[in-house]
Amino acid sequence: MIDFTPRGLYCSQGGFHIDPWLPVDKAVITHAHGDHARFGNKHYLSHHFTKPLIQARLREGQYESIGWNEPITMNGVKLSFHPAGHMIGSSQVRLEYNGEVWVFSGDYKTEDDGISGRFEPVKCNTFITESTFGLPIYHWKPQQEIFNDIKAWIQKNKDQGKASVLMAYSLGKAQRILQPLSEMTDVIYAHGAVYNMQEALVNGVPGYAHRDVKMERITFETTKEQLRNAVILAPPSAENSSWMKRFQPYALGYCSGWMQVRGNVRRKNVDGGFAISDHADWNGLLDAVKATGATKVFVTHGYQAAFSRYLNEIGIESAEVKTEYGTEDEGEAEVITDEKGE
Repeated sequence: MIDFTPRGLYCSQGGFHIDPWLPVDKAVITHAHGDHARFGNKHYLSHHFTKPLIQARLREGQYESIGWNEPITMNGVKLSFHPAGHMIGSSQVRLEYNGEVWVFSGDYKTEDDGISGRFEPVKCNTFITESTFGLPIYHWKPQQEIFNDIKAWIQKNKDQGKASVLMAYSLGKAQRILQPLSEMTDVIYAHGAVYNMQEALVNGVPGYAHRDVKMERITFETTKEQLRNAVILAPPSAENSSWMKRFQPYALGYCSGWMQVRGNVRRKNVDGGFAISDHADWNGLLDAVKATGATKVFVTHGYQAAFSRYLNEIGIESAEVKTEYGTEDEGEAEVITDEKGE
């Protein structure tokens, strides 16, 4: 039902692509990250919560949206969105045609983070899954444990007279960690890219959990005194830029699943590494695949060779698929304004 073409995943019966990486007429979008929602498509269909986010990023285009579990029919293909748990509005796409069901997961995680919607396993014949962290070494600690680690790190920095600069991608991860940050400070200072996405969520997503968090955009008018011992939220692209110099003295923290491996913490040369990811870990991937009951699985970006091989070993027919989707912390550049955060 889905063909893997040079432009992206294509449903020929329905006449639409899903998360295409080259411009098409009709694009069904799983979520608002830059590697899945790209410029140049004529028509975009997404979940209600995703619509204002891709509009804020992409501007031009025709936008429509539907809710989760609200099926529509496109040229005889029944299409519905189901929560993926990856970020706010992220959805799996279920397609049904002549009694056959395919599900494209997009990016997903199975732990409920409290703001993104709980991942919903969807029964299907064929499942298309990511594998960003498709190795057994990746096993996430519960979210609250990571939040406690972040708060302890911020308190240590305050005790040492340092600002706490946390790197987290602007759309998804930054909003997820607002809870522990807001418990440590009255005001969170933010890079322009983070601030812009926060504004898009506050103004475009009804019931957004962190709409009352006080966030101030860092500008040329922000004083050294305001930033002393402050909590600062910035995207990974700001690292090593001149924008960072104004925060001295500061400690640098990095929020990413790659921080699970200690060598990555050393290579990043950061003071704190927090292994928090918006993608499923090894066990989450396996649980998600098994819950679908699929007899055929296609594995896209990440450690697809290792994960696909393991699925075949345990009796689930699997194959690798080459796509242009990124992995954790990629797709950030499209929501960055400039290195000053203006």
